[in-house]
Amino acid sequence: MGFRSWGPAFALVALVWGCRQETGRLGPGQEQRFAAEGILHRADNLRFRWTAGAGRRGGTWEDRLASIVVTRQSLLIHKNEKVGVEVTPGRGRGYEVHRDGERVRISVGSGRSLETWSFVPPDGPDAWTQDIRAVIRGATANPAGRR
Repeated sequence: MGFRSWGPAFALVALVWGCRQETGRLGPGQEQRFAAEGILHRADNLRFRWTAGAGRRGGTWEDRLASIVVTRQSLLIHKNEKVGVEVTPGRGRGYEVHRDGERVRISVGSGRSLETWSFVPPDGPDAWTQDIRAVIRGATANPAGRR
């Protein structure tokens, strides 16, 4: 097989690599905030399963590519600067986290507005689940947003 036959293969790889979607970009203010809070976990370009109305008639789901940052005080699921879920001090009501095998499930809201974001963390679900649970507890215990 000559070099010429590899040309289309290299072009395809370059095209796929160039089209790879990046979801982890944050603004400088967000980067500074998370660094000050102490980043515990960060993973970019993960496949999240977003579900609304699970178990109900008319429920829906879709896979979404997004990134996640977990600090000692907050949680952010985002696609670059677009926020999917954010838990901060004073905004902890209506959030739960559960481990489901290798997946971590974050539930947001209640009743008809309940949605779930689940993902497989790159380095095991136990620490992620514990740290996210601590963020939710801290946000709930600090309802006025005081530090």
